[in-house]
Amino acid sequence: MRRGRFRPAGAALAAVLLTGCAQFAGPAGHPAAGEPARGGDRSGDQNRNLPPVVDHVRTTDRVVFLTYDDGAERDPRFTALVRERRLPVTLFLTDTVAGPAYGHFAGLRSVGASLQNHTLDHRSLRGLPYAGQRAEICGQQTKLRSRFGVRPHLFRPPHGTYDTTTLRAAADCGITAVVLWRASLATDGVLTYTRGEHRLHPGDIVTVDLTAHTERLLETIEEQGLKVGDLNDYLTSSPSGV
Repeated sequence: MRRGRFRPAGAALAAVLLTGCAQFAGPAGHPAAGEPARGGDRSGDQNRNLPPVVDHVRTTDRVVFLTYDDGAERDPRFTALVRERRLPVTLFLTDTVAGPAYGHFAGLRSVGASLQNHTLDHRSLRGLPYAGQRAEICGQQTKLRSRFGVRPHLFRPPHGTYDTTTLRAAADCGITAVVLWRASLATDGVLTYTRGEHRLHPGDIVTVDLTAHTERLLETIEEQGLKVGDLNDYLTSSPSGV
């Protein structure tokens, strides 16, 4: 098998459920992924710390981190895989997508998945006024706390786009890290990279479009001498260690 490239059967059917969030666009004139975003914009925030924007965690542990967006997929086989393999996956949930099936995600949480913030409505945030961005982020914080009794501290902006206003709003909503990705496993089954060498490295954050790809991705991870780590633990203990 060629490392980093595989095409599982049935991906086309599952792809219709996805929103294409992993089509990374990145920031415009703001801190690069993997660098702490400190200070602020020109609205009086120069002396405050903003959440770091991360696509990679600086660690000597041979781990990578698996993340999934939106909540469109609800394959019970994925829940079984997470339970059987004890996978500490991170799910970034959008209320309008995942809300009708929050019971499914409660089941995933019960077997070890971490539920984090991906906005209320999946709007592209960059360029929106502060009030709009805050409503999207804080609103989903409230939803997830009400439904699951948790207050997420990680946030992924839809499409990976953000600006300094996003970081201000995220900080004000209790977010401690804005999470992007260095590697993406898209609906065509190809593992691609936003920067750097085209292979997985310890500390990489990976976004997966189809949960059906996970088992084959685990083979690639294991072939490269890596395992799946718990992103929540690593960013809780050292949110700026990127």
